[in-house]
Amino acid sequence: MDTAERVLAYGGGSLDRAGPLRTDPTRLGALLTEATSVLLPMWRDRCLVDGHGPVRLSAERAALVRSAAVETVFLGLDGEAAVFAADLSPLPERSAVEMAGAVRSVDVRALVGRLEPGDAAVQAYARGLLHWHRQQRFCGTCGAPAVAGGGGHLRTCTDTECGRLLFPRIEPAVIVLVEAPGRSGRCLLARHAGAAEDAYSTLAGFVEIGESLEDAVRREMGEEAGVTVTDVTYQGSQAWPFPAGLMVGFRATATSDEVRVDGEELLEARWFTRAELRDRAASGRPLGRADSIDHRLLTDWLAEG
Repeated sequence: MDTAERVLAYGGGSLDRAGPLRTDPTRLGALLTEATSVLLPMWRDRCLVDGHGPVRLSAERAALVRSAAVETVFLGLDGEAAVFAADLSPLPERSAVEMAGAVRSVDVRALVGRLEPGDAAVQAYARGLLHWHRQQRFCGTCGAPAVAGGGGHLRTCTDTECGRLLFPRIEPAVIVLVEAPGRSGRCLLARHAGAAEDAYSTLAGFVEIGESLEDAVRREMGEEAGVTVTDVTYQGSQAWPFPAGLMVGFRATATSDEVRVDGEELLEARWFTRAELRDRAASGRPLGRADSIDHRLLTDWLAEG
C-alpha cells in the first residue's frame, strides 16, 4: 500500500472548510446562532472534555462561551452544520471548564487514540488556528494591533499606512528514515537532546528558506548526524499543529556507515537491525510516538523484512 495514500493522525478530516463563507460576515454571523451549529471550546491549546470526549456546544451555552472568548473562528461545515471554535484562554482554567460544561482540559495528543480520525483532525485544526491568533496580536511590520477577519483565517494590521494582511503560517519539517548502504537491513535512529537514556527516533529538522524538501533532508542528515544520503524518496505528510507544523516524511540511503552526531540536537545515533527494533517493541519500548509519522515510517520499514 502506498504510504502517501494512507491517513495519519490529525489528517483526513471530512470537514468542508468552506472557504467562500469566510468572506461573508453576514452569513457567518447568522450561522453562529443557528440551532444546528456547533462550537468547540478550547483553553490555552487544550480541549475541554466531559465524560464522552471533547465537548461540542450549541444554543445557549455556546452563546455564553462566545461572549467570554477572546476569539471565535469558523472551521467549516460538517454536512449542513457550521463548526466554530472559541478560545477561552483569558479565563482561569477552572472557570473555562465550568463555562463550557466540561470536567477538565486535555491536550489533544492525549486523546487522539480515543477519537475518530476526523474528530482528532478537527480538534487539532481548532488548536492550531486559535494558537496562531494568540501569537499574532500585532503586525510584525509596524507593530500596530491586528484584528481578526475572514472567519478567523486572516488578521489585518490596523495602521492605515501599513494595512498588512496576516495569514496563518505553516512550518514545514522533514522527518527521515535513513537506511544503511547495501543490503544490511539497518536503519539509523538517534537520541535527541532531552530524550530519555534509551529513547531513539528517526531524524528530523525544519526546512529553511530557499530549500526544497529534498535539500532539507540532505542538509539535516549531514548537519545533525554527519551522514551523506542519496535516493531521497517521499513517503507521506502529516498535519502537526503543535503549534503549526507540517511533517513531511522521507526515506533516504546513507553512502557510508559513518555517523558523527552534532552533540547539540543529537546526543547519539546508531544503526538498528529489524530484529533489534522488533525486540524493542516486544519489550514495550515504543517505536516513535503512536500518533506520529515517525511511528509509521518505522513500522512500514519493519514490515518489509
